[in-house]
Amino acid sequence: MDDIYKSVIEAIIFSSDEPIPESEIIKAIKAIDGDETEMSQEDVQKAVDELNLFYVANGSAVNIVKIADGFLHATKPEYAKYVGYISSEKSKKRLSQAALETLSIIAYKQPITKPELESIRGVNCDYMLTALLEKKLITIAGRAETIGRPLLYKTTDEFLKYFGLKNLSDLPKPREIEDIMQDEDFIEQKKRIMMNLMEENLEKEIKDESENAD
Repeated sequence: MDDIYKSVIEAIIFSSDEPIPESEIIKAIKAIDGDETEMSQEDVQKAVDELNLFYVANGSAVNIVKIADGFLHATKPEYAKYVGYISSEKSKKRLSQAALETLSIIAYKQPITKPELESIRGVNCDYMLTALLEKKLITIAGRAETIGRPLLYKTTDEFLKYFGLKNLSDLPKPREIEDIMQDEDFIEQKKRIMMNLMEENLEKEIKDESENAD
C-alpha cells in the first residue's frame, strides 16, 4: 500500500467525530479514486498499526484507537485532564447570552417553574429550557403545588462542574432580580431577543400568507 493512502486513512480518521469502520474508509477512498482501487480491511488495519508506531516513535500525544468496530483519533490518557479543561471552557463559551441569563435565574431562584422564569425574563423560555436540559445543566425537580402543577427546574451537578463550583453556596452573591432587570446590558439583550422574535413571527406570517395564497 502506498504511503499516500496511509496519509489518506489518517486524514479520514482524524476528521471523523465518531468511530469510523474500515468499510466506510474504503468506501470513501474508492468513491474518490475509483472502484478499481485496491484497498482491503487488512490494508486499513495495517495502516493504522503503522501510524500508531509512528506516533509512539515521535512521542505524539495522540494515537488511533478502535471503539465500537470503528477507528478514532484519541488523546493519550496522561493528557486527558488538560484536554478536559479546555473542553469545559469551550462548553461554557458555547452557551448563548440568553442561555446564560436563563441558567443564572434558575441557579439563584431554584427550584423555579417555567411561568416564574418567563415572568422574570419577559420572554418565552421553551427553547432555552430544552437546550439546558439537553446539556444536562438543569433537570426537572418535581412539580409545584400551584394551579396546573407546573414543572420545577433546578441546576445539576453538571452545572457545578461546568462552572468549577463545589456547591451552590459558591455562587457569587446575586444582586436583587429587580436590579438585574434594570441593568443596561440585560435590557439591551432583552430588546435583541424581542426583535428576533418579532422578525421570526413576521417571517412566519409572510410564509403562511404565501401558502394560503397558493
